[in-house]
Amino acid sequence: MDNHEVTMEKIVSLCKRRGFVFQSSEIYGGQSGAWDYGPLGIELKKNIQNAWWKEMTQMHDNIVGLDAAILMHPRVWEASGHVANFSDPLVDCKQCKMRYRADNMDQEALASKKCPACGGELTEPRAFNLMFKTHIGPAEDTASVVYLRPETAQGIYVNYKNIIQSNRMKIPFGIAQVGKAFRNEIVTKNFIFRTCEFEQMEMQFFVKPGEDEKWFEYWRGQRWEFYKKYGVCMDKMRWYHHEKLAHYAKDAYDIEYEFPMGFSELEGIHNRTDYDLSRHTEYSGKDMQYIDQDNGADKYIPFIIETSAGLTRNVLMFLCDAYEEQNIAGDGAAEDYRTVLHFHPSIAPVTVAVLPLMKKDGLAELAREIQNELKEDFVTDYDQSGAIGKRYRRQDEVGTPFCITVDYDSKEDGSVTLRFRDSMEQVRIHRSEIAARIREEIKSYKRT
Repeated sequence: MDNHEVTMEKIVSLCKRRGFVFQSSEIYGGQSGAWDYGPLGIELKKNIQNAWWKEMTQMHDNIVGLDAAILMHPRVWEASGHVANFSDPLVDCKQCKMRYRADNMDQEALASKKCPACGGELTEPRAFNLMFKTHIGPAEDTASVVYLRPETAQGIYVNYKNIIQSNRMKIPFGIAQVGKAFRNEIVTKNFIFRTCEFEQMEMQFFVKPGEDEKWFEYWRGQRWEFYKKYGVCMDKMRWYHHEKLAHYAKDAYDIEYEFPMGFSELEGIHNRTDYDLSRHTEYSGKDMQYIDQDNGADKYIPFIIETSAGLTRNVLMFLCDAYEEQNIAGDGAAEDYRTVLHFHPSIAPVTVAVLPLMKKDGLAELAREIQNELKEDFVTDYDQSGAIGKRYRRQDEVGTPFCITVDYDSKEDGSVTLRFRDSMEQVRIHRSEIAARIREEIKSYKRT
Protein backbone atom coordinates (compact mmCIF):
# COMPACT_ATOMS: atom_id res chain seq x y z
CA MET A 1 0.00 0.00 0.00
CA ASP A 2 1.20 3.52 -0.86
CA ASN A 3 2.07 5.26 2.42
CA HIS A 4 0.47 8.44 1.08
CA GLU A 5 -2.88 7.09 -0.12
CA VAL A 6 -6.09 8.10 1.63
CA THR A 7 -7.13 5.69 4.38
CA MET A 8 -9.98 5.86 6.87
CA GLU A 9 -7.42 5.80 9.69
CA LYS A 10 -5.82 9.00 8.36
CA ILE A 11 -9.19 10.71 7.98
CA VAL A 12 -10.26 9.75 11.52
CA SER A 13 -6.92 10.94 12.94
CA LEU A 14 -7.10 14.28 11.13
CA CYS A 15 -10.72 14.80 12.18
CA LYS A 16 -9.92 14.36 15.86
CA ARG A 17 -6.61 16.23 15.78
CA ARG A 18 -7.99 19.30 14.05
CA GLY A 19 -11.49 19.46 15.54
CA PHE A 20 -13.72 18.11 12.76
CA VAL A 21 -15.28 15.06 14.45
CA PHE A 22 -14.96 13.50 17.92
CA GLN A 23 -16.23 10.21 19.29
CA SER A 24 -19.42 10.85 21.26
CA SER A 25 -19.01 10.59 25.06
CA GLU A 26 -15.34 9.73 24.61
CA ILE A 27 -14.43 10.33 28.26
CA TYR A 28 -16.82 7.49 29.18
CA GLY A 29 -15.39 5.09 26.62
CA GLY A 30 -17.46 6.39 23.71
CA GLN A 31 -20.96 5.70 22.41
CA SER A 32 -21.03 3.34 19.44
CA GLY A 33 -22.68 4.75 16.33
CA ALA A 34 -22.65 8.37 17.54
CA TRP A 35 -20.24 11.22 16.76
CA ASP A 36 -19.85 14.85 17.78
CA TYR A 37 -18.94 17.55 15.26
CA GLY A 38 -16.28 19.97 16.50
CA PRO A 39 -15.68 23.62 15.51
CA LEU A 40 -14.41 22.84 12.01
CA GLY A 41 -16.75 19.89 11.49
CA ILE A 42 -19.90 21.89 12.16
CA GLU A 43 -18.73 24.63 9.78
CA LEU A 44 -18.06 22.07 7.05
CA LYS A 45 -21.40 20.34 7.62
CA LYS A 46 -23.27 23.67 7.64
CA ASN A 47 -21.58 24.79 4.42
CA ILE A 48 -22.45 21.54 2.61
CA GLN A 49 -26.03 21.82 3.83
CA ASN A 50 -26.23 25.46 2.70
CA ALA A 51 -24.83 24.55 -0.73
CA TRP A 52 -27.44 21.81 -1.12
CA TRP A 53 -30.25 24.06 0.15
CA LYS A 54 -29.29 26.84 -2.25
CA GLU A 55 -29.15 24.38 -5.14
CA MET A 56 -32.58 22.97 -4.34
CA THR A 57 -34.60 26.00 -3.23
CA GLN A 58 -32.90 29.23 -4.30
CA MET A 59 -32.09 27.87 -7.78
CA HIS A 60 -35.53 26.32 -8.34
CA ASP A 61 -38.63 28.52 -8.18
CA ASN A 62 -40.91 25.49 -7.75
CA ILE A 63 -39.21 23.99 -4.67
CA VAL A 64 -39.94 25.14 -1.11
CA GLY A 65 -38.59 24.10 2.26
CA LEU A 66 -39.96 22.28 5.30
CA ASP A 67 -38.77 21.34 8.77
CA ALA A 68 -41.04 18.57 10.05
CA ALA A 69 -41.04 17.20 13.60
CA ILE A 70 -38.88 14.20 14.52
CA LEU A 71 -41.72 12.68 16.58
CA MET A 72 -44.72 11.85 14.40
CA HIS A 73 -47.98 9.99 14.91
CA PRO A 74 -47.19 6.24 15.01
CA ARG A 75 -49.75 5.57 12.27
CA VAL A 76 -47.42 7.40 9.88
CA TRP A 77 -44.94 4.54 10.20
CA GLU A 78 -47.63 1.92 9.80
CA ALA A 79 -48.74 3.59 6.56
CA SER A 80 -45.17 3.88 5.29
CA GLY A 81 -44.50 0.19 5.94
CA HIS A 82 -41.73 0.81 8.45
CA VAL A 83 -43.48 -0.91 11.37
CA ALA A 84 -44.02 -4.12 9.40
CA ASN A 85 -41.10 -4.17 6.98
CA PHE A 86 -38.23 -1.95 8.18
CA SER A 87 -35.97 -4.71 9.48
CA ASP A 88 -32.67 -6.45 8.78
CA PRO A 89 -31.88 -10.15 9.32
CA LEU A 90 -29.73 -10.51 12.45
CA VAL A 91 -27.50 -13.40 13.60
CA ASP A 92 -25.39 -13.67 16.76
CA CYS A 93 -22.39 -15.83 17.61
CA LYS A 94 -23.17 -17.90 20.69
CA GLN A 95 -19.48 -18.02 21.61
CA CYS A 96 -17.88 -14.59 21.03
CA LYS A 97 -21.20 -12.64 20.95
CA MET A 98 -20.34 -10.91 17.67
CA ARG A 99 -23.42 -9.65 15.82
CA TYR A 100 -23.89 -9.69 12.05
CA ARG A 101 -26.37 -8.67 9.38
CA ALA A 102 -27.13 -11.96 7.69
CA ASP A 103 -27.66 -10.34 4.27
CA ASN A 104 -24.14 -8.84 4.38
CA MET A 105 -22.38 -12.06 5.45
CA ASP A 106 -20.51 -14.51 3.28
CA GLN A 107 -23.26 -16.93 2.35
CA GLU A 108 -21.04 -20.00 2.79
CA ALA A 109 -20.27 -18.95 6.37
CA LEU A 110 -23.96 -18.30 6.98
CA ALA A 111 -24.94 -21.70 5.56
CA SER A 112 -22.35 -23.45 7.71
CA LYS A 113 -23.61 -21.61 10.80
CA LYS A 114 -20.02 -20.77 11.74
CA CYS A 115 -18.92 -17.36 13.04
CA PRO A 116 -16.38 -15.69 10.68
CA ALA A 117 -14.50 -14.32 13.71
CA CYS A 118 -14.14 -17.33 16.01
CA GLY A 119 -15.77 -20.30 14.29
CA GLY A 120 -18.45 -20.52 16.97
CA GLU A 121 -22.07 -21.47 16.31
CA LEU A 122 -24.40 -18.83 14.89
CA THR A 123 -28.03 -18.34 15.87
CA GLU A 124 -30.84 -18.61 13.34
CA PRO A 125 -31.49 -15.32 11.47
CA ARG A 126 -34.21 -13.20 13.03
CA ALA A 127 -35.84 -9.94 11.96
CA PHE A 128 -34.52 -6.85 13.73
CA ASN A 129 -36.59 -3.66 13.34
CA LEU A 130 -34.36 -0.63 12.86
CA MET A 131 -36.65 1.97 14.40
CA PHE A 132 -35.98 3.40 17.84
CA LYS A 133 -39.13 3.11 19.95
CA THR A 134 -39.94 5.36 22.89
CA HIS A 135 -42.99 6.61 24.82
CA ILE A 136 -44.69 9.97 25.01
CA GLY A 137 -46.58 11.04 28.14
CA PRO A 138 -46.38 9.72 31.72
CA ALA A 139 -47.56 6.13 31.12
CA GLU A 140 -45.51 3.58 29.20
CA ASP A 141 -48.16 1.54 27.43
CA THR A 142 -48.99 0.68 23.84
CA ALA A 143 -51.09 3.83 23.45
CA SER A 144 -48.06 6.01 24.24
CA VAL A 145 -45.61 4.44 21.76
CA VAL A 146 -43.85 6.78 19.32
CA TYR A 147 -40.81 6.31 17.11
CA LEU A 148 -37.76 8.40 16.32
CA ARG A 149 -38.14 8.91 12.59
CA PRO A 150 -35.97 6.58 10.49
CA GLU A 151 -36.22 8.95 7.50
CA THR A 152 -37.29 12.52 6.85
CA ALA A 153 -39.41 11.87 3.75
CA GLN A 154 -42.64 10.97 5.56
CA GLY A 155 -42.79 14.42 7.17
CA ILE A 156 -42.91 15.85 3.65
CA TYR A 157 -45.67 13.50 2.49
CA VAL A 158 -48.01 14.23 5.38
CA ASN A 159 -47.55 17.99 4.85
CA TYR A 160 -47.90 17.94 1.08
CA LYS A 161 -51.52 19.17 1.09
CA ASN A 162 -50.74 21.87 3.67
CA ILE A 163 -48.01 23.26 1.44
CA ILE A 164 -50.17 23.20 -1.68
CA GLN A 165 -52.87 25.18 0.10
CA SER A 166 -50.68 27.63 2.01
CA ASN A 167 -48.14 28.36 -0.73
CA ARG A 168 -50.33 27.91 -3.84
CA MET A 169 -47.99 25.30 -5.30
CA LYS A 170 -48.76 23.78 -8.67
CA ILE A 171 -47.46 20.50 -10.02
CA PRO A 172 -44.66 19.92 -10.78
CA PHE A 173 -43.20 21.17 -7.49
CA GLY A 174 -40.85 19.98 -4.79
CA ILE A 175 -40.43 20.10 -1.02
CA ALA A 176 -36.91 20.08 0.45
CA GLN A 177 -35.92 19.18 3.99
CA VAL A 178 -32.75 18.68 6.01
CA GLY A 179 -33.07 16.88 9.31
CA LYS A 180 -31.98 14.16 11.66
CA ALA A 181 -33.03 10.55 11.31
CA PHE A 182 -32.36 7.56 13.56
CA ARG A 183 -31.77 3.90 12.78
CA ASN A 184 -30.90 1.21 15.29
CA GLU A 185 -28.22 -0.26 13.06
CA ILE A 186 -27.06 -3.80 13.80
CA VAL A 187 -23.50 -2.83 12.86
CA THR A 188 -22.16 0.73 12.78
CA LYS A 189 -18.88 1.07 10.92
CA ASN A 190 -16.56 3.17 8.77
CA PHE A 191 -16.49 6.23 11.01
CA ILE A 192 -19.44 8.54 10.21
CA PHE A 193 -20.54 6.58 7.13
CA ARG A 194 -23.03 4.34 8.96
CA THR A 195 -24.31 5.62 12.30
CA CYS A 196 -27.42 5.39 14.44
CA GLU A 197 -28.01 9.15 14.37
CA PHE A 198 -27.48 10.95 11.08
CA GLU A 199 -28.76 13.78 8.92
CA GLN A 200 -30.47 13.60 5.55
CA MET A 201 -30.92 16.13 2.76
CA GLU A 202 -34.06 15.08 0.94
CA MET A 203 -36.19 16.60 -1.79
CA GLN A 204 -39.50 15.08 -2.85
CA PHE A 205 -40.68 16.24 -6.28
CA PHE A 206 -44.39 15.82 -7.06
CA VAL A 207 -45.27 15.21 -10.71
CA LYS A 208 -48.21 14.21 -12.89
CA PRO A 209 -48.43 10.46 -13.56
CA GLY A 210 -47.01 9.79 -17.02
CA GLU A 211 -44.41 12.55 -16.64
CA ASP A 212 -42.48 10.75 -13.92
CA GLU A 213 -39.84 9.18 -16.18
CA LYS A 214 -38.95 12.57 -17.68
CA TRP A 215 -38.52 14.15 -14.26
CA PHE A 216 -36.64 11.13 -12.96
CA GLU A 217 -33.97 11.62 -15.64
CA TYR A 218 -33.95 15.38 -15.01
CA TRP A 219 -33.14 14.93 -11.34
CA ARG A 220 -30.51 12.30 -12.05
CA GLY A 221 -28.72 14.88 -14.16
CA GLN A 222 -29.18 17.68 -11.64
CA ARG A 223 -27.78 15.70 -8.75
CA TRP A 224 -24.74 14.50 -10.72
CA GLU A 225 -23.92 18.08 -11.71
CA PHE A 226 -24.10 19.23 -8.07
CA TYR A 227 -21.04 17.20 -7.10
CA LYS A 228 -19.17 18.29 -10.20
CA LYS A 229 -19.93 21.93 -9.36
CA TYR A 230 -18.28 21.61 -5.95
CA GLY A 231 -15.07 20.09 -7.27
CA VAL A 232 -15.55 16.41 -6.44
CA CYS A 233 -13.24 14.09 -8.39
CA MET A 234 -15.77 12.59 -10.80
CA ASP A 235 -13.48 9.63 -11.52
CA LYS A 236 -14.43 8.47 -8.03
CA MET A 237 -18.18 8.72 -8.71
CA ARG A 238 -20.41 6.21 -10.46
CA TRP A 239 -24.05 5.26 -10.91
CA TYR A 240 -25.51 2.08 -9.44
CA HIS A 241 -28.81 0.95 -10.97
CA HIS A 242 -31.04 -1.09 -8.64
CA GLU A 243 -32.25 -4.28 -10.30
CA LYS A 244 -34.09 -5.40 -7.16
CA LEU A 245 -36.40 -2.53 -6.24
CA ALA A 246 -38.00 -1.55 -2.95
CA HIS A 247 -41.73 -2.20 -2.68
CA TYR A 248 -42.53 1.47 -3.35
CA ALA A 249 -40.18 2.06 -6.29
CA LYS A 250 -40.61 2.04 -10.06
CA ASP A 251 -36.94 2.84 -10.69
CA ALA A 252 -33.93 3.66 -8.52
CA TYR A 253 -30.32 4.76 -8.96
CA ASP A 254 -27.63 5.48 -6.40
CA ILE A 255 -24.74 7.87 -6.80
CA GLU A 256 -21.80 5.98 -5.34
CA TYR A 257 -18.44 7.40 -4.26
CA GLU A 258 -15.19 5.48 -3.92
CA PHE A 259 -14.51 5.85 -0.20
CA PRO A 260 -11.37 4.28 1.32
CA MET A 261 -13.44 1.14 1.98
CA GLY A 262 -14.66 1.01 -1.63
CA PHE A 263 -17.64 2.28 -3.63
CA SER A 264 -20.63 2.99 -1.37
CA GLU A 265 -23.91 4.87 -1.61
CA LEU A 266 -23.80 8.63 -1.27
CA GLU A 267 -27.22 9.61 -2.61
CA GLY A 268 -30.30 7.89 -4.00
CA ILE A 269 -32.64 9.06 -6.76
CA HIS A 270 -35.91 7.09 -6.68
CA ASN A 271 -39.18 7.01 -8.58
CA ARG A 272 -41.55 6.27 -5.69
CA THR A 273 -44.72 6.32 -7.86
CA ASP A 274 -47.92 7.22 -5.96
CA TYR A 275 -47.24 4.64 -3.25
CA ASP A 276 -46.65 6.97 -0.31
CA LEU A 277 -49.56 9.32 -0.85
CA SER A 278 -51.89 6.40 -1.60
CA ARG A 279 -50.90 4.71 1.66
CA HIS A 280 -51.45 7.88 3.67
CA THR A 281 -54.86 8.28 2.01
CA GLU A 282 -55.73 4.74 3.11
CA TYR A 283 -54.45 5.04 6.69
CA SER A 284 -55.50 8.62 7.47
CA GLY A 285 -58.80 8.67 5.60
CA LYS A 286 -57.80 12.05 4.08
CA ASP A 287 -57.96 12.65 0.34
CA MET A 288 -54.41 13.19 -0.94
CA GLN A 289 -55.40 13.83 -4.55
CA TYR A 290 -54.10 16.88 -6.36
CA ILE A 291 -56.74 19.02 -8.09
CA ASP A 292 -55.34 20.41 -11.33
CA GLN A 293 -57.18 23.72 -11.68
CA ASP A 294 -55.36 24.47 -14.94
CA ASN A 295 -56.65 21.32 -16.57
CA GLY A 296 -60.39 21.13 -15.96
CA ALA A 297 -60.05 20.33 -12.23
CA ASP A 298 -58.53 16.97 -13.11
CA LYS A 299 -57.80 14.90 -9.97
CA TYR A 300 -54.96 12.47 -9.42
CA ILE A 301 -52.48 11.28 -6.80
CA PRO A 302 -49.06 12.58 -7.87
CA PHE A 303 -46.03 10.42 -8.51
CA ILE A 304 -42.96 11.34 -6.46
CA ILE A 305 -39.35 11.61 -7.59
CA GLU A 306 -37.08 11.52 -4.55
CA THR A 307 -33.51 12.72 -4.17
CA SER A 308 -32.12 11.57 -0.83
CA ALA A 309 -28.56 12.38 0.22
CA GLY A 310 -26.84 11.74 3.52
CA LEU A 311 -25.47 15.01 4.91
CA THR A 312 -23.10 13.23 7.26
CA ARG A 313 -22.00 10.92 4.43
CA ASN A 314 -21.38 14.01 2.32
CA VAL A 315 -19.14 15.37 5.07
CA LEU A 316 -17.10 12.14 4.95
CA MET A 317 -17.03 12.16 1.15
CA PHE A 318 -15.80 15.76 0.93
CA LEU A 319 -13.12 15.03 3.55
CA CYS A 320 -11.90 11.93 1.70
CA ASP A 321 -12.07 13.62 -1.69
CA ALA A 322 -10.20 16.72 -0.53
CA TYR A 323 -7.45 14.88 1.36
CA GLU A 324 -3.99 14.75 -0.17
CA GLU A 325 -0.45 14.20 1.08
CA GLN A 326 1.43 16.26 -1.46
CA ASN A 327 5.15 16.18 -2.14
CA ILE A 328 6.17 19.82 -2.52
CA ALA A 329 9.95 19.28 -2.60
CA GLY A 330 11.77 20.92 -5.48
CA ASP A 331 13.74 19.06 -8.13
CA GLY A 332 16.48 16.96 -6.58
CA ALA A 333 15.43 17.83 -3.03
CA ALA A 334 14.47 15.33 -0.36
CA GLU A 335 10.79 14.48 -0.13
CA ASP A 336 8.72 17.08 1.70
CA TYR A 337 5.05 16.19 2.17
CA ARG A 338 2.29 18.51 3.27
CA THR A 339 -1.21 17.36 4.20
CA VAL A 340 -3.79 19.48 2.44
CA LEU A 341 -7.58 19.44 2.13
CA HIS A 342 -8.59 20.77 -1.30
CA PHE A 343 -12.10 21.88 -0.32
CA HIS A 344 -14.03 24.06 -2.71
CA PRO A 345 -13.78 27.53 -1.08
CA SER A 346 -17.59 27.66 -0.77
CA ILE A 347 -17.63 24.73 1.64
CA ALA A 348 -14.28 25.14 3.42
CA PRO A 349 -14.76 25.56 7.20
CA VAL A 350 -12.53 28.67 7.20
CA THR A 351 -12.36 30.88 4.12
CA VAL A 352 -9.43 33.12 5.01
CA ALA A 353 -6.78 33.12 7.73
CA VAL A 354 -4.97 36.31 8.73
CA LEU A 355 -1.38 35.85 9.86
CA PRO A 356 0.91 38.59 11.19
CA LEU A 357 4.53 37.94 10.25
CA MET A 358 5.56 38.92 13.77
CA LYS A 359 3.64 39.48 17.02
CA LYS A 360 5.45 42.72 17.76
CA ASP A 361 5.83 46.20 16.25
CA GLY A 362 2.11 46.64 15.74
CA LEU A 363 1.76 43.81 13.16
CA ALA A 364 -0.56 41.77 15.39
CA GLU A 365 -2.83 44.77 15.92
CA LEU A 366 -2.91 45.53 12.18
CA ALA A 367 -3.67 41.88 11.37
CA ARG A 368 -6.56 41.87 13.85
CA GLU A 369 -7.88 45.03 12.24
CA ILE A 370 -7.84 43.38 8.80
CA GLN A 371 -9.47 40.24 10.18
CA ASN A 372 -12.29 42.32 11.65
CA GLU A 373 -12.84 43.95 8.25
CA LEU A 374 -13.23 40.50 6.63
CA LYS A 375 -15.47 38.91 9.30
CA GLU A 376 -18.66 40.38 7.88
CA ASP A 377 -18.22 38.49 4.59
CA PHE A 378 -16.15 35.41 5.42
CA VAL A 379 -15.40 32.87 8.14
CA THR A 380 -11.94 33.90 9.31
CA ASP A 381 -9.14 32.57 11.47
CA TYR A 382 -6.27 34.36 13.15
CA ASP A 383 -2.94 32.68 13.92
CA GLN A 384 0.22 34.33 15.24
CA SER A 385 1.92 31.28 16.77
CA GLY A 386 5.11 29.84 15.25
CA ALA A 387 7.00 30.29 12.01
CA ILE A 388 4.94 31.49 9.05
CA GLY A 389 5.66 28.29 7.10
CA LYS A 390 4.26 26.14 9.89
CA ARG A 391 1.18 28.33 10.07
CA TYR A 392 0.61 27.89 6.34
CA ARG A 393 0.85 24.12 6.82
CA ARG A 394 -1.73 24.22 9.64
CA GLN A 395 -4.15 26.10 7.42
CA ASP A 396 -3.51 23.72 4.50
CA GLU A 397 -4.34 20.76 6.74
CA VAL A 398 -7.82 22.12 7.53
CA GLY A 399 -8.51 23.26 3.97
CA THR A 400 -8.34 27.05 4.35
CA PRO A 401 -8.18 28.28 0.72
CA PHE A 402 -6.69 31.75 1.36
CA CYS A 403 -4.16 33.20 3.79
CA ILE A 404 -3.35 36.88 4.32
CA THR A 405 0.11 37.66 5.66
CA VAL A 406 0.66 41.05 7.29
CA ASP A 407 4.28 42.27 7.34
CA TYR A 408 6.27 45.47 7.83
CA ASP A 409 5.45 46.73 4.33
CA SER A 410 1.78 46.45 5.26
CA LYS A 411 2.32 49.21 7.80
CA GLU A 412 3.96 51.44 5.22
CA ASP A 413 1.79 51.02 2.10
CA GLY A 414 -1.24 48.92 3.15
CA SER A 415 -0.23 45.96 0.98
CA VAL A 416 -0.50 42.34 2.16
CA THR A 417 0.43 38.91 0.80
CA LEU A 418 -2.45 36.74 -0.43
CA ARG A 419 -1.50 33.05 -0.50
CA PHE A 420 -3.49 30.37 -2.35
CA ARG A 421 -3.78 26.93 -0.72
CA ASP A 422 -3.79 24.69 -3.79
CA SER A 423 -0.95 26.27 -5.77
CA MET A 424 0.87 27.90 -2.81
CA GLU A 425 1.23 30.93 -5.10
CA GLN A 426 1.58 34.30 -3.37
CA VAL A 427 0.56 37.70 -4.73
CA ARG A 428 0.78 41.18 -3.31
CA ILE A 429 -2.44 43.21 -3.12
CA HIS A 430 -3.72 46.23 -1.20
CA ARG A 431 -5.77 45.49 1.91
CA SER A 432 -8.73 47.33 0.41
CA GLU A 433 -8.86 44.74 -2.41
CA ILE A 434 -8.87 41.59 -0.24
CA ALA A 435 -12.61 40.95 0.01
CA ALA A 436 -13.31 41.58 -3.69
CA ARG A 437 -10.36 39.43 -4.76
CA ILE A 438 -11.45 36.51 -2.56
CA ARG A 439 -15.02 36.71 -3.87
CA GLU A 440 -13.66 36.67 -7.43
CA GLU A 441 -11.43 33.66 -6.68
CA ILE A 442 -14.32 31.72 -5.11
CA LYS A 443 -16.57 32.41 -8.09
CA SER A 444 -13.97 31.23 -10.62
CA TYR A 445 -12.49 28.39 -8.55
CA LYS A 446 -11.58 25.21 -10.36
CA ARG A 447 -9.74 22.41 -8.59
CA THR A 448 -6.51 21.42 -10.31
